Amino acid sequence: MSISGFFSRSEITLALRSLRREWAVIAVFSMVANVLMLAPTLYMLQIYDRVLVSRSELTLLAVSLLILFLFAAMAFAEWARSRLLVRTGVRLDRLLGERVFTAGFSRGARSGGGSPGQSFTDLTEVRQFLTGPGIFAFFDLPWAPIYIGVLFMLHPLLGAVAVVFVLIQAALAWFGHHRTVAPSEAMAQAQAKAHGYLSGKLRNAEAIEAMGMLQHLHHRWALLHAGYGELHAKAQGLTHRVTAWSKAVRYAQQSLSLAVGALLVIDGQLSAGAMIAANVLTTRALAPIDQLVNAWRGFMGTRAAFLRLEDLLMQQPALHAVSQAAPLQGDVQLRDLHASAPGRATPILQHIDLSATPGTLTVVLGPSGSGKSTLARVLVGAWPASQGDLLLDGKPITAWSHEALGPHVGYLPQDTSLFGGSIAENIARFSMVDSRKVIAAARCAGLHEMVLRFPKGYDTPIGEAGRLLSGGQRQRIGLARALYGDPVFLVLDEPNAHLDDVGEAALLAAIRQLKERGKTIVMVTHRAGVLALADQVVVLREGQIQLRGPRDQVLAQLQAVRQPLSSSPAGTLSAPQPLPA
Repeated sequence: MSISGFFSRSEITLALRSLRREWAVIAVFSMVANVLMLAPTLYMLQIYDRVLVSRSELTLLAVSLLILFLFAAMAFAEWARSRLLVRTGVRLDRLLGERVFTAGFSRGARSGGGSPGQSFTDLTEVRQFLTGPGIFAFFDLPWAPIYIGVLFMLHPLLGAVAVVFVLIQAALAWFGHHRTVAPSEAMAQAQAKAHGYLSGKLRNAEAIEAMGMLQHLHHRWALLHAGYGELHAKAQGLTHRVTAWSKAVRYAQQSLSLAVGALLVIDGQLSAGAMIAANVLTTRALAPIDQLVNAWRGFMGTRAAFLRLEDLLMQQPALHAVSQAAPLQGDVQLRDLHASAPGRATPILQHIDLSATPGTLTVVLGPSGSGKSTLARVLVGAWPASQGDLLLDGKPITAWSHEALGPHVGYLPQDTSLFGGSIAENIARFSMVDSRKVIAAARCAGLHEMVLRFPKGYDTPIGEAGRLLSGGQRQRIGLARALYGDPVFLVLDEPNAHLDDVGEAALLAAIRQLKERGKTIVMVTHRAGVLALADQVVVLREGQIQLRGPRDQVLAQLQAVRQPLSSSPAGTLSAPQPLPA
């Protein structure tokens, strides 16, 4: 990929272009610093060709004071561009930080791929390269022809020697690029795979330790890590070889350019001062290319991170909230909706037509693997529909950003996930805690009295992922979180899976209240108790709606084909069998 192609796409390019004033100022300071790099050459010429010949101490003092002033100006230019780069990096992080954060979480929630942590690592890598010493090579490289031009002015042979070494260094850089691209990408993929495997197992550390699975999992991780180590060694070996050759060329250049200058001095075509100055100029002309070779590994890593971020932001476009003329009513419609997952040949959901109106409860039944949880995720916009329409109050749900739609939606996933913090913070969705709304949600979920029995009440810390609570307590707090802020549309996936009789009674009471207040409720469940409150029942099988309609009608159809929804001893519903043709 060319340097121009590297910065020619997507939102990241727009962010970089918005900093063009900063880049222009940095370029100006780079110009000043590179022009002043000629000062040592001019100083040497004056010392050897003027001061030593005239033996004038006053001339030496004047030239030395002048060069000290120029060195101070050069140091200021270097400092100014470095400081400006740091500020540019901070501004770039502000421009992209929130966008990368939300896109990373959105992709993780919808597809289960990647992680916000990896996305931020990529953003940090891009920022550090663009604001670090490696980027100076790109700003200094255009000035190499200026130094070579000065060498040609001193003597054409000196310029020709510099051109030869520039071509050799450029060839090394090109060789390093083409030989390290594939190994670097393979190494990055292997590292991500090993890291992802380890992160996934750490989330289940208790089960791993309790059942003695650690050694077996370590063996698998060791194989992945060994593969990464082998690829890392291969990529590092190539990089070190290119760096070693570059260093050898640099030392050869210093000696040979001095030898050529000496020959010209012997032949009377060059002065001794010009010989020393030419050697310094040649070194300076090759310095940006040498820096580029040394920074190539960082450039390749930044390139890979840039492409990952670009892909992330293209897959997760930014959504903007639409203006709302009136509060949402909660009228939900699905039209010929399909939903799939990456790497899956057949869709998880197919031809889903469904509607839910305010003040009603829709119960979704079906065997495991029929797509019930996927349907719940689709309804709240956490899983993208690959085909069809999902309308909320007649508008596509994608018309709203999650920030605009979130307060109007309550969602309780099958696996209730809480976060480190207090009970009140979790119920309030980690927004500004409104005590009145928190208590109202807790009362509706039948949680208030239980919370008051905790040592610190609503301020009780629950530990990371709610590990200090029981499964039933986590689920009831998750239900209160879904009810926080009085949302108009609620999707509850197995909300009573971990509840005891008291908890289930509180859940049924909450559903009655919500229906009376005109809320739209969709519930996935296997328990029969909630059917008494259902207005509509949907039966899913293999990703398609098998039955749909008013509760009594659907139950009668199931019974007519010998599919009674009989309660098991645990109170769960048996899975319906296929209807006859």
